[in-house]
Amino acid sequence: MDQTREPASAKRSLIDPSSRVPLYHQILIILRNQIFSGELRPGALLPGEQELADLFNVSRITAKRALNELADAGLVVRERGRGTRVCDAPPPPTVKTSVEGWFENISLMGVATDVEVLEFDYVPAAAEVAEALLVEPGATVQRTVRVRLLDGEPMSYLITHVPEDIGRSFDREEMGHFPLLTLMERHGVKVADARQTVSATLADPEVARALDVHAGSPLLDVRRVVRDVNDRPVEFIRVLYRPDKYQFEMNLKRVRRKEGMQWQSLAPDTSVRVEEK
Repeated sequence: MDQTREPASAKRSLIDPSSRVPLYHQILIILRNQIFSGELRPGALLPGEQELADLFNVSRITAKRALNELADAGLVVRERGRGTRVCDAPPPPTVKTSVEGWFENISLMGVATDVEVLEFDYVPAAAEVAEALLVEPGATVQRTVRVRLLDGEPMSYLITHVPEDIGRSFDREEMGHFPLLTLMERHGVKVADARQTVSATLADPEVARALDVHAGSPLLDVRRVVRDVNDRPVEFIRVLYRPDKYQFEMNLKRVRRKEGMQWQSLAPDTSVRVEEK
């Protein structure tokens, strides 16, 4: 087993203190990509907490959390007195996010994944799109279909609709290089909040081909309406995820309410609850 310490190749330019993405998560993504790319080989020792903190100009607590998150994901093993080493057989790459942390995770996607634009056009709004964007049925909207790739493998199939005036502010090429929220914010859209639903569906033949799965395979079906500070819907997105590549998780706390005992999310900015049935 090769336990020679390999350089982390840390580039401080990849760490953005002004980003919504926490610093520990930015470091986690960089190290994770180095593991899956082979730059950090099985058995290789990672920098220690203090060394990692110095490399990225962050606190030791931040560096420690990044390493702990890698360990929780099964990518590294942390042993007291022996350091942190890459697992001999790291699990296949996946992306995990909390339901309430979707906006933060959207920013991470641009760091960890690639995108292929399959369709980019202006189309009449179908009934579901018109209802979501609060426009008249048949009104022109910008529609994009993309596939997001994680380490070269398709992870999700995205269908986005935005009002025409917003869609005209960027083009197909930009959609292939930047997250849609980033493009909208660059052009003056001030995103405030969103409402999303998560369910399950089966892959139709077109989606199955794009995601490299069999037709009829189960998929996570996420639909989200994003609003700006004026409460205007500025994006309606449907994302179909391969469940082997993407997971949602939620931290819950048992609380007593007048209706009885319930599960409530620990996140302060979400009202998601799971009631006992």
